[in-house]
Amino acid sequence: MHKLKKQLLFLLLICTGHFSNNAHAQNTSFVSNLPIVKIETDGKTIPDEPKIMVRMKIINNTNGQNRYTDTANEYDGWIGIELRGASSQGYPQKPYALETREADGSNKNVSLLGLPEENDWVLLSNYNDKSFMRNILAYKMFEALGNYAPRARYVEVFLNGNYQGIYLFGEKIKRDKNRVDIAKLKEEDIAGEELTGGYIFKIDYWNNNNSWLSPYRPINHPEFNIHFVYYDPTWDELVWQQKNYLEDYVTDFESTLYSSHYADPSTGYAAYLDEESFIDYFIVSEISRNNDGYKKSRYFHKDKNGKIVAGPVWDFDWAWKNINQCYIFKATDGSGWAYKINDCNPDVKSPGWMIRLFYDSNFKNKTNCRYFDARAGLLSDAAINVTIDSLYNEVKDAQVRHFQKWQILGINVGAPEVDAQPKTYEGEVEKLKNWIKTRLQWLDQNMLGDCQQTYTAAISEEADILVYPNPASERLNIKSGEYLDYVLLLDLTGKTILSRRDVNQQITQLDISSLNPGIYILQLADLKGFISTRKIIKQ
Repeated sequence: MHKLKKQLLFLLLICTGHFSNNAHAQNTSFVSNLPIVKIETDGKTIPDEPKIMVRMKIINNTNGQNRYTDTANEYDGWIGIELRGASSQGYPQKPYALETREADGSNKNVSLLGLPEENDWVLLSNYNDKSFMRNILAYKMFEALGNYAPRARYVEVFLNGNYQGIYLFGEKIKRDKNRVDIAKLKEEDIAGEELTGGYIFKIDYWNNNNSWLSPYRPINHPEFNIHFVYYDPTWDELVWQQKNYLEDYVTDFESTLYSSHYADPSTGYAAYLDEESFIDYFIVSEISRNNDGYKKSRYFHKDKNGKIVAGPVWDFDWAWKNINQCYIFKATDGSGWAYKINDCNPDVKSPGWMIRLFYDSNFKNKTNCRYFDARAGLLSDAAINVTIDSLYNEVKDAQVRHFQKWQILGINVGAPEVDAQPKTYEGEVEKLKNWIKTRLQWLDQNMLGDCQQTYTAAISEEADILVYPNPASERLNIKSGEYLDYVLLLDLTGKTILSRRDVNQQITQLDISSLNPGIYILQLADLKGFISTRKIIKQ
């Protein structure tokens, strides 16, 4: 009996971390091409909140060979840390929010892993993303379109000497000159221009303290109430004048959005809302068919004297996959509009602004133009695959250790997926690529709006270009008011299919009879340097 008690005590000490030195000893041969993050809690359990003071070390050697036993050359100091996330807290691999701190608990701004100096950071787990790419791929897309998106780096994490796998170490969304670059609202900013910004608010889980109730309901679901959450500053940091201003501004916008003159370019929604950011947010959210893109973790911000800007994008571990949850997200043929999430009666309701915006044909046409411009270059199939291949190369060695720790390959964990689960990491990456290819094919065929209608007036004024017929089956006729330099026909990966160079005339023709039916991008340039693009449909 005495021996049994000693064995039980030994097991208890291991479980509570009192033998962490043994865990450290086992890591002496550990080496990674990724930075190593070591967190030591001195036996304390990391809570949901508030943050507790612990130590963090980061090893990041320039030669890409990081050993567990190396000196912490990137960071060696105090942090405040807590659990973060909602459903992700329930996964075995936990996500964390942390602050770099001085010994007295005050904020310590530092540059980590090449990211701009700050004190608020996140460690995003990958238990629900066996590709390790879903968040960072969306961030890179939104950034490629010209917007700020949180920057992140792959790392391998140890907690009290115990290996925790691959994480994304990155930026928390907040007001900062290197993040959401808007004015910092001070407590005394209660009138005039100073009161008008900057604010970050969002759609997310809410309570009666941290949110306000919109007087408007979604146009296609009048049975739903909508709550907006104060984010930065938080609800308890804002004074009443600031809360009232933000609520009134959003209400004025919604009043205009649901009015009869909502589409007027001067007095309609465009006076309150940054159209380009909403279009870019829509493109990234729809390419990824993000289950959370319109009803949770959806951020907006407003600067002084500024409009409502969509973003940054956030939270994509439930995206880029077929989820057995709602008809929109379980479809395996690439179909479905994520912005219609309210049709699924989600736990957090979407304000449905995009539904109303797409009543405006001009907004739809601008979205179409932006989408196909991006598909011809920044977001072509080739460009997306290059990004995926680059990310794969970063984690291809570390993923072996990750899946030894978390033996979940071939098992449906996290979001309930429809598809069979690959049993290898390479299979996970291939599944992601195939999903994106299928999704883009559907979007290419079903994208809202008509770019040609949007550009007709502008092109006529600047270059007097006519392209006809469109759709076309055999020949495409091109007529310009200026002498043309070249004419290119591209597929949606950005590859040149047909070209006419040194045209040096105002009228030319392309024979497209041998092309497969589908959507193509026509790019024209005249001798004055004016460049125009058109979406072309081959019948």
